[in-house]
Amino acid sequence: MTTPSTAAAEEAPRPKFAFLPKIDTPAYHALLSAVAILVLGPLGGIAAAYMNFSLGFFVGGQVLAGILGSAVTYGYGPEGKHGANYMQTMAASVAGMAGMGVLIQAMTWLGIPMPPWHHLALFFACIGMFGVGLGMVYTPILVDRLKLDFPSGYAVANILRALTDKRLLKRSIGQLGGGTGAGVVFAALVEKLPAVGATQLSASTIGAGMVVGARIAIPALLMGLIGKWITPYLVSIGWLKEGESFRKIGFLIALAMILGAAVVDMSLIAVEAVRRVRAQAGKPVEADAKDAWKQVNPKRLVAWIVFWAAALVAVATLVMGQPLGFTIFAILLTSVFVLINGISLGISDSNPISSAFVIAVLLMSGLGLKDPRVGLMSASILLVACSVGGDMQQDRSTGYRLGTNRTVQFRYQSIGILMGSVLCVVLAQTFMKAYPVLTINSFADPKADVGQWQSAMTFKFVGALQDIGYLATYKVKALAIGLAIGIGTEVLRKVLHASERYKSFVKGSKEGFATGFVVDAFLLPSPYASSFGGFVELMVCVWFAVGGVGSSAYNTWQKSVAAKQKKDGEDLPDDMSTTSLVGGGLIAGEALYALAVGLHGLFSNVLLKPAAAPPPPPAAPPTSPS
Repeated sequence: MTTPSTAAAEEAPRPKFAFLPKIDTPAYHALLSAVAILVLGPLGGIAAAYMNFSLGFFVGGQVLAGILGSAVTYGYGPEGKHGANYMQTMAASVAGMAGMGVLIQAMTWLGIPMPPWHHLALFFACIGMFGVGLGMVYTPILVDRLKLDFPSGYAVANILRALTDKRLLKRSIGQLGGGTGAGVVFAALVEKLPAVGATQLSASTIGAGMVVGARIAIPALLMGLIGKWITPYLVSIGWLKEGESFRKIGFLIALAMILGAAVVDMSLIAVEAVRRVRAQAGKPVEADAKDAWKQVNPKRLVAWIVFWAAALVAVATLVMGQPLGFTIFAILLTSVFVLINGISLGISDSNPISSAFVIAVLLMSGLGLKDPRVGLMSASILLVACSVGGDMQQDRSTGYRLGTNRTVQFRYQSIGILMGSVLCVVLAQTFMKAYPVLTINSFADPKADVGQWQSAMTFKFVGALQDIGYLATYKVKALAIGLAIGIGTEVLRKVLHASERYKSFVKGSKEGFATGFVVDAFLLPSPYASSFGGFVELMVCVWFAVGGVGSSAYNTWQKSVAAKQKKDGEDLPDDMSTTSLVGGGLIAGEALYALAVGLHGLFSNVLLKPAAAPPPPPAAPPTSPS
């Protein structure tokens, strides 16, 4: 009996090199899995752990693993893009989970007794598996329906297509290579020259702006400017302290804006789903062979989510000793925030996972929680699930452009989660044993000399947990304001864009096009786009806007030229424009530089130097103001 898998293997072209197994055979998947889980994943995981412990952020593994994975599948020709995509999916999962070791560092800072390593690994694995399922559930909404760009996913798709197809490589190598080189140079300048670093120049931020365009980038800049303008007022009413930036409160408004807009979109999607169910009642179900690669079994996916949610509850309560109520609350909150963070990631290439952590702590404080240990473990559910769920959606966006089988990609990511859960604990313990300075609670002791180990993400977590049991009234007001803005703006946008008269006007003339641009970018911008200005500093919004405005201006100018090239037979995919290739190259260049810096720091400071002398005992955990 011939199965779809064996049939695909028989129809697939033979690889260029005899030693390579045929596509879609067990040996083929064994090769890809071995390279991803034993080489690419740990490589990215080590870099992610080092960067989180030193800088407080880490570079996602998609772009790096995509570039390196393409070398393995080059012998398969254009079809090798799917294999490379499978590898980067698994490797990015390993790297992303490894970066979560900051949660173990936060436990050390707070003086929380460390559970056995296998208990922690099991806890993280359950969260990761649950997050993967949620990420897949929201894929049809974010990727298929809303068609969000996911800039890094966009970049990976172009890289995989170019590096596995000679024809596309010849056509795109100049733009892709030039962007990558510029990304490396920009990153080096930022690190080496303090004056440049002070501008917060970021090649990946400019590149992300180039991918999404001006209609997304300008609203983000506008919110950043408005935040800067009202900061003195916010200081005067006690919402901010003197010298604090707008994003200290802006991230709450931004998250609520996304939630408000998502409520409107989800309501419309629910109405449409009911209408389609009624329309299809009694009709025979026909499979769409053309889009077979998109298909997933919804019953199995729901069963997956329910199983891992139950497993997470069991492990959290029975193994980790967490209260049932707050564990369930965190799981329900995660179901919302995987969608919210996915929208943010899809538009701005920024996944505000630490903001989700802080929001969870604030809400649990409002419910009366006062135990930092429970707050940390429950909020960890959101942190890890939003991280891997966002990775899942970003990987699906890459697969959407390549036509990669979603079910197979899902399996690769799940295996990566298991490996990453173990690597997370191992790397965290390795770093803290090699450098005991990482165990110093620099939040409780700001004058502590921690050198390069700034641990900014851990600092934010501990800072949020110090207020456990106390939810300030002004923070509730900030959330309410953001929610109202998100719902109101999105309703007005939906009404306006549903008008046939308005759509005809916008498409019918240059004046209409200009009017539509002004409405979308300035007068009635998408809350999803504006929210980015609440998560980051103003200069980051400036560079994001530089990339977006420059890209849109260039593409508008080149529109007639691009049409002529297509007519002459140049058949690059529509989404492999010059600006998307250069923007993707900028993202890749900064990622490559960050990897090099991370590995250099790891070998110089951890592997090649003796362990530092143990520091003084950690300071007592901060107490709640209440």
